[in-house]
Amino acid sequence: MANITAAQVKQLREMTDSPMMECKKALVEADGDMDAAVDILRKNGLAAAAKKAGRETNEGAVGAFVSDDATAGALCEVACETDFVGSNPKFTGFAAAVAQVVSETNPADVDALLKESLEGETVESALTELIHTMGENMKITRFAARKAANGAVSSYVHMGGKIGVLVEFAFNNAVTAQNEAFKTFAHDVCLQVAAVAPICAVREDVPAETIEHEMSIYKAQAAESGKPEAIQEKIATGRLEKFYKEQVLTEQAFVKDADMTIAQYAAKVSKETGDEIRIVGFDRISRADA
Repeated sequence: MANITAAQVKQLREMTDSPMMECKKALVEADGDMDAAVDILRKNGLAAAAKKAGRETNEGAVGAFVSDDATAGALCEVACETDFVGSNPKFTGFAAAVAQVVSETNPADVDALLKESLEGETVESALTELIHTMGENMKITRFAARKAANGAVSSYVHMGGKIGVLVEFAFNNAVTAQNEAFKTFAHDVCLQVAAVAPICAVREDVPAETIEHEMSIYKAQAAESGKPEAIQEKIATGRLEKFYKEQVLTEQAFVKDADMTIAQYAAKVSKETGDEIRIVGFDRISRADA
């Protein structure tokens, strides 16, 4: 039997991120063969991951990725068991790495994503190894991706991954993406989406059933006033306008300057950049909704 040294154990731990005792056991079983010990740890990791699979995953993080040219980006939510692991840089880094895979491969769903490649192995294998390394059950739960044909995307991750935001912008000149005024605007819009959670970018995107539902409530409220029907209609319409101002991103008051709406902010930056900037849409993934 080979004499296992502390240096070998340390080397294997650095190679695999596995616990020290697991590394020592693997080296003993492999009779000091480092490559064989790595294989043993990986096999043990699969078994350990299977044992953890039934455990609750109520914590986690959202990772974000935006391409170098800012024309594509994605969000990816990965769930785990504890907030301690959910805020670990290795875990949040994995979420961001998988977001990049989402952006570059455009998978149809989570099952398809798990089969995609990540640094020489499948996303599923990388996830299994992370489960073994960090000792908790983990799941990739959802993702979102956007590509801007004529414009750019911007992302923001709030509170270490509790909320992830991806916003798509459209404009005419490609150079606008590198303009500092636009970059500031894009970041501010991401902050707005994270903070206020609008339901859509523009009122035209509000689902018809949502408008119908809101109007039915406003009309019922107006009817209780006992005023003539024409006045009731005006009251209901006025309340719907208030709903748009509260729930539609471009019509909301800017959180950093309540005297200006997001649409007015967009117009201001459009003038500064000499381009027409429009907010196309956004994705917001919040751990609170999980």
